[in-house]
Amino acid sequence: MASTDVAAEVKAQTTQVEEPAKVTRHQEVGHKSLLQSDALYQYILETSVYPREPEPLKELREVTAKHPWNLMTTSADEGQFLGLLLKLINAKNTMEIGVYTGYSLLSTALALPDDGKILAMDINRENYDLGLPMIEKAGVAHKIDFREGPALPLLDEMVKNEEMQGSFDFVFVDADKDNYLNYHRRLIDLVAPPDAPLRKYVRYYRDFVMELNKALAADPRIEISQIPVGDGVTLCRRNY
Repeated sequence: MASTDVAAEVKAQTTQVEEPAKVTRHQEVGHKSLLQSDALYQYILETSVYPREPEPLKELREVTAKHPWNLMTTSADEGQFLGLLLKLINAKNTMEIGVYTGYSLLSTALALPDDGKILAMDINRENYDLGLPMIEKAGVAHKIDFREGPALPLLDEMVKNEEMQGSFDFVFVDADKDNYLNYHRRLIDLVAPPDAPLRKYVRYYRDFVMELNKALAADPRIEISQIPVGDGVTLCRRNY
């Protein structure tokens, strides 16, 4: 489909959603969407997110909505995105800093293989215990190693351990914003290094792909955008 057709389709969907005189506010608690239209966001939730939401996640979302701090929760559309991303990169060993009631944690646990592991840290175990029944009901509690307390001291210990270097495939941080830079400085050494061993078939095709990308970048007939999803996707649009 041409880009102009896509734009027209999106515009048409937006128009259809916003036509009613009275627009009700979206139902998602704690959403962090950048969309200006509540109606459009609700449309996305109802058509793409909620129909695919596993029952334990739905139950956890509804329980969390009744909590006085419910704005801290991860929204359902973000949870869906995290699950897809984890599967695309074949993540197995992950970390989460800032758990709250565990919506993003459960999304992660459901996406990981049965032998996957999540090191989860939060300063409040009471909130985590609120979501634990749903996590156990989903049969993924064995994947989670929950640690109560501040994350930085534990991260400092991990950084000193050479065996922990590059041992995590994915880290999700949704905690105290004033420490984000401090988390980054420590986590950078704990995630898989850029020179991690490549699978044989990836190594075989690597040079061909790099040659193609160089040619695409030098071709004035097209516009390109290289997207780091899965093992990489390059979009090309021919200039008219």
